[in-house]
Amino acid sequence: MSLSLVGLAVGIALGFAGYFGGFGAFVIVAALGLIGCLVGRYLDGDLDPGDLLRPRGRGRDDRSRPR
Repeated sequence: MSLSLVGLAVGIALGFAGYFGGFGAFVIVAALGLIGCLVGRYLDGDLDPGDLLRPRGRGRDDRSRPR
């Protein structure tokens, strides 16, 4: 299945949730979809949990500073 088709299905699901369930249902469906996407990427091996928890640098490499 192509990514554009997956995006279309997600958009339709969010549209139905927003129309029939209101904004609260829209937010719940979007949050659960994001969680499902992250779990799927983790199970496929495309996502390392440390990447989400590790702070990013501020543009400088801390190891390059003299001690």
